[in-house]
Amino acid sequence: MSQQPLVTLQNVGKTFGPVTVIKDVTVSVYAGQVQVLLGENGAGKSTLIKMMAGVYQPDSGHIVVDGKTVTLPTTRAAEDLGIATIHQELNLVPTMSIAENVMLGRMPTKHGMVDRSALRNRARAALALIGLDVDVDTLVGELGIARQQLVEIAKALSINARILILDEPTAALTRHETQSLFAVMADLRRRGVGMLFISHHLDEIAEVGDTVTVLRDGEFIAEVPAATPEAELVTLMVGRSIEDQFPRVAGDAGQAAAEILRVENLSSAGKFDDISFTVKAGEVLGIAGLVGAGRTELIRAIAGVDRYSTGSVAVRGHVLPNGSIPAAIAAGIGHVPEDRKGHGLVLDASVNDNLGYATLASTAKLGLVDFAGQRSRAAEVAKKLRIRMHTIDQPIGALSGGNQQKAVFGRWIIAASTVLLLDEPTRGVDVGAKVEIYELMNAITAAGGAILMVSSELPEILGMSDRILVMRDGRIAGELAASDATQDAVMTLAARDVDDKNEQR
Repeated sequence: MSQQPLVTLQNVGKTFGPVTVIKDVTVSVYAGQVQVLLGENGAGKSTLIKMMAGVYQPDSGHIVVDGKTVTLPTTRAAEDLGIATIHQELNLVPTMSIAENVMLGRMPTKHGMVDRSALRNRARAALALIGLDVDVDTLVGELGIARQQLVEIAKALSINARILILDEPTAALTRHETQSLFAVMADLRRRGVGMLFISHHLDEIAEVGDTVTVLRDGEFIAEVPAATPEAELVTLMVGRSIEDQFPRVAGDAGQAAAEILRVENLSSAGKFDDISFTVKAGEVLGIAGLVGAGRTELIRAIAGVDRYSTGSVAVRGHVLPNGSIPAAIAAGIGHVPEDRKGHGLVLDASVNDNLGYATLASTAKLGLVDFAGQRSRAAEVAKKLRIRMHTIDQPIGALSGGNQQKAVFGRWIIAASTVLLLDEPTRGVDVGAKVEIYELMNAITAAGGAILMVSSELPEILGMSDRILVMRDGRIAGELAASDATQDAVMTLAARDVDDKNEQR
């Protein structure tokens, strides 16, 4: 390219102790273009963007801004040069207003007091840059994830950011919300803002990107056009061809297969109503539906996390007490929650501890925790699941998203769970780790286990389910066999009025 990059990480390297996480990588961001950063979890993407954002300093190589070598000792130093980051975990204060969040750390003052009028005006001007029409006095905690993302972008633009780093910005967005974000990005591109974009959704890359830098194991692999076919991108990422992204191998879920999970007439006021279904040994039952359909709430009730109003949950004919996580675990239920960081893991605790939380009581000897046995079991499962880590004693929060997710699965493998409740099991996970998770699912059903899976990714639901239930407004709108299921068929049920459907019966 003839134009000068806004910013370049030039031959940078980074080590943590004895481990090299980035080795001799170069990546540039140009004005008015979107540079996509692609790689498996653990490939070094997060470390790379943290160097560009002033969180980490490179151990080798240089950072060049506008043709001049610079040092970025702090995030403030990066911001002063026009570099802003939109993290996957948003850096907003939910109990503060939009205006206060946009101007956080830069509050306008008058006579030693916050100038509320100026604060609101500057926030409104920032929101206008991205076309977000909302009262700036609204608490951020009252906004949905999509609007919170836009507030973060407005905050970045309010500091005159010329370079915007977007780390998995679409991970928690619906397709409609994603399209709205892409429209904002297109407008920013027209105004000359350069962007570094990270996403695990390969179908988004050609739509939003210009060029793609591929990393593998901390090393630069290639820079290719964003229009490069997905299969080629996958091969560059993982170093091998993945022929089938949904390698479902059905278990024994025929007429003779034993029923493992039965849910009857389950209701919870304001969440879901009159839900009934069964899951057999060897079966993956998918649950599809739009955001707000009640899928997560249903999963949490079955897992014993939340109480329900009426109905029953039974495992192998044994009815479980309402709202009891220990009873659910004892019956063989394992729960992989939607928010693994908030509800599935203790991020400051070790990999070993997180793998063992479900079995501390059941494996105790004379009332004492079996630490040696637990460590041995954890090490065995970590090796079996190929969890990439430095040691089993490191904090699990230091692992990549895909490896964290495999650890949540590993906890239930150690617990010998035979019913797995999976809520968005591959959210924020790269394509290579996704296939490994699907293979875990196949192994569980091949061994006679049963899986109930909620996913907002229709290809995943269609590719990995033996049957599909579709929910709408807290009720079951219909059921589809895998052979009859298409994206159109699922979306027709998801958007169809349940009461109208029932009246037509």
